[in-house]
Amino acid sequence: MSMVTDVDGPPTPDLLKALGEPLRWRVVELLAGEELCVCHLVEELGVPQPLVSHHLRVLRDLGIVSTERFRYWTYYRLEPGALAPLAERLGSIVADVPEPAGRRRPCC
Repeated sequence: MSMVTDVDGPPTPDLLKALGEPLRWRVVELLAGEELCVCHLVEELGVPQPLVSHHLRVLRDLGIVSTERFRYWTYYRLEPGALAPLAERLGSIVADVPEPAGRRRPCC
């Protein structure tokens, strides 16, 4: 019996890589609660503005966050639709986990 795992779901590896960075994960958590501008994120995260801007750029390029201009500021918001395929994929992986010793490949 051979186990086949499809790891090619288009955005999943890139999303995992991006979200695997602790500061980006924290940005996503903060934006899940409210729209924030860079100055809010700098204050919350306690890191320099250029670093926050870099991480927001990565998240924006992947479509995880989007922006909206409001007066002089740019606000960032989480795009839940961008994370839905990842959540769905992780859910299907978890759903397919066999019971202990339920599916074992025989050893050589």
